Amino acid sequence: MRISPSRRRATAASVAAALALLLSACGMSDGAGGDRVRIGVNGADPEWDVLAEEAKKEGIDVKIVNFDDYQLPNKALADGDIELNAFQHLAFLSKFNGQNGTDIVPVTSTSVAPMGLYSLKHKKVADIPDGARVAIPNDPSNQGRALLVLRAAKLIGLKDKAGIYGTPDDITDNPKHLKITPVDAQQTPRTLKDTAASVINAGVAEQAGYRIEQAVFHDDPESAVARPYVNVIAARAKDKDNKNIRKVVELYRSRAVQEAVRKSAHGARYVLDIPQGELRHELDRLTRQDRG
Repeated sequence: MRISPSRRRATAASVAAALALLLSACGMSDGAGGDRVRIGVNGADPEWDVLAEEAKKEGIDVKIVNFDDYQLPNKALADGDIELNAFQHLAFLSKFNGQNGTDIVPVTSTSVAPMGLYSLKHKKVADIPDGARVAIPNDPSNQGRALLVLRAAKLIGLKDKAGIYGTPDDITDNPKHLKITPVDAQQTPRTLKDTAASVINAGVAEQAGYRIEQAVFHDDPESAVARPYVNVIAARAKDKDNKNIRKVVELYRSRAVQEAVRKSAHGARYVLDIPQGELRHELDRLTRQDRG
């Protein structure tokens, strides 16, 4: 996933109806068949069309299914309505598995995007005044990461046990007496007019027209701290070694697809190729941490 924030969810009935309609329109209601691989995404970036073309050359019919809700791609995958999805980072996946009893695993990495602290009023972290209000996303994985960004910027301290799912209650030091205000992740750019600064998820910042270069501070996407936020292509655990899935992963790493990935990233995402074993190890670590 681009590491993206939670969206507002429709009512259970409308979500179920929308999912049924979507799957029916894509011919997905009867499950996988033959050499067809259906990939659920959130925001159909151009690289997926390139992947579908490359797969066609290998006799694999790749169908790209675009979801507009961050819970639906994992639900569809767990239910067998799609074979892969590509929209989430490891922290999101760990939380979803834990809350829903699913066994979804990463099969390859895609990219990681830095999370930035943005301001319309101040050009440096040091300029943020005492008592200022700072907005952060309120969903668990993005909120925890936002607090880590503020800690890295030396604006706050956090309890050691806070981990990646920290909350404002885990703040130990706040030398500037900042008013840390959790809001819906989609609203973080809009708060910039009324706050000193806002920590904004990369995907949301991009949608709002902000580039990472405009952030007064951002985390290091290649550091170990950012590993939980690596976006992945995921499958059901029982299908991870399926020959068509392995082939699609191989094609995703092809030159043609990777060139398309880098082009669509516009420098805002760092493309990574992390071995599947390392991704599984990190997911297991996050799962243990989430269980306490």
